[in-house]
Amino acid sequence: MPLASLRSSILEYREENGRTYHSLSDGKYLFPNDEVRRLPPFTADLTHHLWMLTWDGEICNCPKKDGAYRVLDVGTGTGVWALDYAEEHPEATVIGVDLSPIQPDYVFSNCSFEVDDIEKEWLWPEPFDFIFVRSMIGSFSDWKEFLAKAYDNLEPGGYIELQDNVFPMKCDDGTMTDDFVPLRWHLLLIEASGKMGRPCTVPPLFEQMLTDAGFVDVEVRREKWPINGWAKDPRMRELGEWCQASALSGIEAVSLALFTRVLGWSVLQTSVFCAEVRNAHKAIGVHAYYDVYAVWGRKPW
Repeated sequence: MPLASLRSSILEYREENGRTYHSLSDGKYLFPNDEVRRLPPFTADLTHHLWMLTWDGEICNCPKKDGAYRVLDVGTGTGVWALDYAEEHPEATVIGVDLSPIQPDYVFSNCSFEVDDIEKEWLWPEPFDFIFVRSMIGSFSDWKEFLAKAYDNLEPGGYIELQDNVFPMKCDDGTMTDDFVPLRWHLLLIEASGKMGRPCTVPPLFEQMLTDAGFVDVEVRREKWPINGWAKDPRMRELGEWCQASALSGIEAVSLALFTRVLGWSVLQTSVFCAEVRNAHKAIGVHAYYDVYAVWGRKPW
């Protein structure tokens, strides 16, 4: 295909149910890429701020928070993490890769973005010393293969860090019942992503997956996101308020394609259910939370 035609086809997004989706490797990633998802102050920015609060303002947890020289941000989305890292570390060259070309046109000189399918062959000519992977549950059909590619494309001594939240939500004090609508939503997301072969339940397995892939010095950091502002502790309450803001802006976006394409729901049925989820997500009396993981490891020297 001529380069001009390829560029044109990448920009011709799939339109479905009033949303747009990536065209490269059409159908792999079921979250929309339209302006409702990516323009501030919507989901991408809210969620990035939530992650930064979670790690006490640190952009990552592994030793590369102090700097790297060649960085790959997998599933960069709007590029907000890549841009922040590039700004904090002007000595680094940062590449963000995504199925959708939804990143800003004006970026720092040490940051660039590429449209590519990370599940296909990696063609970067030089290895990286840091690979960052965040919010990619439900995106890979074969995590083992992905981590093998990451391992092969890291220089000896390089780090990979995985960050994600876990489905389904949990509760420790009995205030969440089995019929709590957001919990039902989670279980349906798990069912749909499982049917697609792209599970969204993998973060508790990250530590073993990195070890099996050959990484050493593997470390795990676990945190919690209250689903709203129910927590008494000020830090946890703030995390919960930002978690709620992020979730409320993304519930329908996360659900629409999965429910209509995979579960066979109608658009109306999905929209009504998502409205119920958003309303119930605000219930202060339900002390539910998401487990959140950061797991990192080093390629041996």
